[in-house]
Amino acid sequence: LKVIAIDEQLRVIYEDNVHFDKDLPEFKTQGGVYIHSDRLTVTSPVLMWVKALDMILEKMKSSGFDFSQVRAMSGAGQQHGSVYWKKGSIQILKNASSELPLHQSLKGCFSVSDSPIWMDSSTASQCRALEKALGGAQHLASVTGSRAYERFTGNQIAKIYSQNPEVYKQTERISLVSSFAASLFLGAYAPIDYSDGSGMNLLQIWEKAWSKPCLDACAPGLEERLGCPVPSHSVLGPISPYYSQRYGFSPDCKIVAFTGDNPASLAGMRLQEGDIAISLGTSDTLFLWIQEPTPALEGHILCNPVDSQTYMALLCFKNGSLMRERIRDECASGSWDEFSKALSSTDAGNSGNLGFYFDVMEITPEAVGIHRFNRDNQKVVPRFPKEVEIRALIEGQFMAKRIHAEKLGYKV
Repeated sequence: LKVIAIDEQLRVIYEDNVHFDKDLPEFKTQGGVYIHSDRLTVTSPVLMWVKALDMILEKMKSSGFDFSQVRAMSGAGQQHGSVYWKKGSIQILKNASSELPLHQSLKGCFSVSDSPIWMDSSTASQCRALEKALGGAQHLASVTGSRAYERFTGNQIAKIYSQNPEVYKQTERISLVSSFAASLFLGAYAPIDYSDGSGMNLLQIWEKAWSKPCLDACAPGLEERLGCPVPSHSVLGPISPYYSQRYGFSPDCKIVAFTGDNPASLAGMRLQEGDIAISLGTSDTLFLWIQEPTPALEGHILCNPVDSQTYMALLCFKNGSLMRERIRDECASGSWDEFSKALSSTDAGNSGNLGFYFDVMEITPEAVGIHRFNRDNQKVVPRFPKEVEIRALIEGQFMAKRIHAEKLGYKV
């Protein structure tokens, strides 16, 4: 959990973080999560998140941070995670005593104590059922911006409903991680914003309203449990009195809708129409501001957090930096300098030599293995000369990004 305070010139005046595994060892998480014995189910304890918030605010307080200066607050949460509030929790949230840390007041508030998160992949059967109910994967993508994904919230809710109908019955509100965090500051259930809401397989991205066929396919009475979605830059209301009494926040401090981590990156990078951002990490992600998207079976279309009339496209490629590092180690003695020299020594287009490099099953497209071709479209085995290999990897990765972005409606 990270906090950052900026002044009106956008200068960073304070930052800090709480590390789940290290600072909250009593929850016994690894990487902030529990990986269950089936290796598919991945959850995080909700109370750990609440306790981390208590902890970070106490750290700020003891460092002398002046909470009374804070005019507004917003935040970003990991996309696709969900939190299940038990019946009657709204009163406890509203009337939490400022004498107690929040996690003590809220400990009985959650009908599901371990939240499903973005790493979970245990809902394959629910995904198939949802696509079937909507007339196929492409039709579901055309409505919600994505085909059915195992981590997406609608499918997670469907699993909870089918396995624990009693638990679902006891749930009065379902939040995303982002709207959950906003609720803690608001002292009331915060609405889900359009942008993070479009990562659920439940929101009609064109009308910005819940899709009735999707809701019905997942669980009964779902609309009232989700509340009404709002634009990502909505001011939700003033901060809960709890924070004024306990930490000295001004009662006028505004809470602005929280959103998902990917939409927040688009806003934070200050992308504008026609811009494209590429993050080269363990997975490579590509996000772009897009006017007229064409949702496809690969990639995601989300509502744009900055401008509700436009969209953002998101593509994820699993074979990112680990793939580049492996080719660097094999062809450039583990040195990025040598890698760069080799890359510069070859011409753009690589004399027609082209490669697809997927050490693990790729997301976009679903394929695996190393495949090399020469200018006559013939397979090349075992491999290219070192500098040709390096350029084939880099050009192949970037051409794939361009081709899949264009499929989603991006015009280069």
